[in-house]
Amino acid sequence: MKKLIRLFKFAGPWAHLLVISTVALIFITGANLLAPEITRRIIAIMESGELEGSINTIVMLAMVLLICFALRGLCQFLNNYLSHVASWNMVNRVRAIVYDHLQKLSMSYYHDKQTGQLMSRVINDTAAFEGLIAHALPEITTNVLTIAGVLIILFTMNPVLALLVCIPIPFIAVVSMIPRLMRKHFKSAQEKIAELNAVLQDNFSGIKEIQVFNKQEEESKKVLQKSTHYTKDIIKALFYSGILHPSVAFITTLGTIIVLIAGPIISLRTGLNISDVVAFLLYLNLFYAPVAMLTRIVEDLQQGLAGTERVFEILDVEPDIKDSPNAIKVGRLTGQLEFRNVSFSYQDDIEVLSDISFEAKAGQMVAIVGPTGVGKSTISGLIARFYDPTSGSILMDGIDIKDMTLESLREQLSLVLQDVFLFNGTIGENIAYGTGNATPEMIQEAARIACVDEFIESLPDKYDTFIGERGVRLSGGQKQRLSIARSVLRNSPILLLDEATSAVDTETEREIQNAITKIIGHRTLLVIAHRLSTIKKANMIIAMQDGKIVEAGSHDDLLIKGGIYSSLVEHQSLN
Repeated sequence: MKKLIRLFKFAGPWAHLLVISTVALIFITGANLLAPEITRRIIAIMESGELEGSINTIVMLAMVLLICFALRGLCQFLNNYLSHVASWNMVNRVRAIVYDHLQKLSMSYYHDKQTGQLMSRVINDTAAFEGLIAHALPEITTNVLTIAGVLIILFTMNPVLALLVCIPIPFIAVVSMIPRLMRKHFKSAQEKIAELNAVLQDNFSGIKEIQVFNKQEEESKKVLQKSTHYTKDIIKALFYSGILHPSVAFITTLGTIIVLIAGPIISLRTGLNISDVVAFLLYLNLFYAPVAMLTRIVEDLQQGLAGTERVFEILDVEPDIKDSPNAIKVGRLTGQLEFRNVSFSYQDDIEVLSDISFEAKAGQMVAIVGPTGVGKSTISGLIARFYDPTSGSILMDGIDIKDMTLESLREQLSLVLQDVFLFNGTIGENIAYGTGNATPEMIQEAARIACVDEFIESLPDKYDTFIGERGVRLSGGQKQRLSIARSVLRNSPILLLDEATSAVDTETEREIQNAITKIIGHRTLLVIAHRLSTIKKANMIIAMQDGKIVEAGSHDDLLIKGGIYSSLVEHQSLN
């Protein structure tokens, strides 16, 4: 019940539609209950032998029944349409809320999550709300009202016969325990379909690797396996559904048989009119039909509740990284950056960075080098507050970045990663992605600085060229230069370059190096480099090993020291 109340809070803007829909449901129920009574009265008139003088009354009753049915049809339309309008708008709202919440979650949340699974929660699980709001709950409401109304009428007509009609209800209650088993399998099935989506998403993204390594058969088996697991859970749920519906149908027929046997006997002993017996049978149909339907609706309810649980599991996750209560919104900073005794661990027992301290003054270029896995890229992640240090502090212009709002902190940064991500849009849109109101001239200037303008101008549609999903139509070097152009255009005080030249050729690397030289003095550059030729002009080079800073200085100073940096330079020269 708590989950349903929480769910209905999302329907606030469309609550009036649900109210109208509920009122229409009540009228539909009233119309259904009135019809057997009018039928009973018509039969009673025919039974009385005064048919000739009562034709006008019969016609009037028939007209009332006709109007009642016409209004019922209108109310059925209002209920069906308005409940769907409310439910689909609510689904749309919840999807946006879930997506917004996912964007706020810290990087640590995504470490063990697959894209396809998250997509399934945003799309498939939220879609289950529609069946819950537009179908299951309205039908439960009208059926409960109908059952209650019929019971009152039956006991008013003949309490003894009404009690006999209630004999099957305890058996139906026992059978109704089955949906609990169904819910377990429906939830498992939704988890399995999320896993299937995850595999499909991975495989479509890696289709090139699948084909070149001839792994089509293995991947087909994996997809079939995930699909089979989903099918098995659905079949298990439908097995219980298959038991549920025939059982309820059989039990409800017992009530009809009871009335058919007991009705005539009671009629003989008490003088119960035939018209009352006929009305009793009509009401009995009204009584058992919703009872049987409730068991079917419970199945839809279980699916909807399973989706609700999975969606709320996401919404209940709190981001590890969020604004502190007293966080301040800072304007544009100069770009001064300082690490003070910073240590960090992804896991409690594995330290990635240990007591890191250095300072980059505004406009300086600081490079970080070292073997793979020493924590170089972690430093850029800490600056962007994808993670927080285990101990120590990071400051910009003397302000601890934890005291800034995340939004204003990240306005100070541009980031170019080794693994470039481009969106499925045009070249111009991708370059302008991090900058609002960028003019064509600004986009072209950024492309020129990033040494990608000649390539773009050679394309038929130039900056309006669509690059495909993740830039699939571009080479690695082209994607990297577009990413650099995007960061150049953003013009933030601090530019983080994480292996930014790793996928470009020597000539392009030289051009980008010249572009970086132009930026020095205007922005603070933190360069994580594998190719050491790109960092010779850095104001300070930091060499790391085993998560610690082992030496720091200029290119020439570190060569003279003959330490780890000198060894790295010598190794690259030999290669």
